[in-house]
Amino acid sequence: MRARFLLGIPEPSWLWQPHPGLQDVALFPSRTRLSRRKTTFPKALHDFAIDSGGFTELKKFGGWRISPQEYADEIRRYRDELGPERMLWAAPQDNMCEPWVIYGKNQHLDPRHENYFHGTRELRGLGPDDPEQDLDTAVRIHVELTVENFLEFTRIAPDLNIIPVIQGWLLPHYFYCKKLYEDAGIDLMSYPVVGLGSVCRREDTQEIAEIVDALSATGLRLHGFGVKTEGLGLYGDQLVSADSQAWSYGYRKRNIKLSQCTHPAKNCSYCLEGALDWYRRIKDTPPDWRQMTFDMTPAA
Repeated sequence: MRARFLLGIPEPSWLWQPHPGLQDVALFPSRTRLSRRKTTFPKALHDFAIDSGGFTELKKFGGWRISPQEYADEIRRYRDELGPERMLWAAPQDNMCEPWVIYGKNQHLDPRHENYFHGTRELRGLGPDDPEQDLDTAVRIHVELTVENFLEFTRIAPDLNIIPVIQGWLLPHYFYCKKLYEDAGIDLMSYPVVGLGSVCRREDTQEIAEIVDALSATGLRLHGFGVKTEGLGLYGDQLVSADSQAWSYGYRKRNIKLSQCTHPAKNCSYCLEGALDWYRRIKDTPPDWRQMTFDMTPAA
């Protein structure tokens, strides 16, 4: 099996842009970006799935600022206006389990800084004077909240194709999450895709590979959120789909502007041509996925 690759995009207008390079490309906008548009969306010309933007929510604010009902109303609007026939699925309001998300990091920085993390004490029910929880306890709370949120969507929004997400940090956490779904009567095997959370910003790709291997062995059809190209080389054949917007980060960090681009920006971090150049490299790679792992050199 070779994972279907969804192209993470910073600009929702790409959804309805009639660009020849976007033919047969599935796009992955964030709900955070979509929510900025107050006028009616044009009909999408390309298939898409919707990322929750949950990492940003927890990173900046330590929890979700909107209720499940408000979230469902937003997703329904995007589906109906962009076109139900184009929307593949949407992620739920899951809760990431990376230790730096849970405990916070660089809290002396401006919350807008990319290295700032708020921490989730309030989300986990802790007051200002309560002692901090150990990582296992904190992760399990995030996992339980993730499952509770999905169950709420099955109650209030059964018409929306919101997928379950398996969250965790260590392998036992992911299986704990899987069991919670099963105990609640959710047949994960019946879903065409189940999201795999808290993997995109890990440094240990081999550790993720072991988690993917164990979960896919149970028959789950997994979507990898923000999977690195190195990770695709290790376990891409065990995923149904994966997404990434690493192209934008790479162009920005390395200040790369493709020779064929005429836009005024200094690099291609928001550039459709740059995104498609990177996407084609992913698609045209041999089956082992090993290409340009951190090489953003423009293609010849």
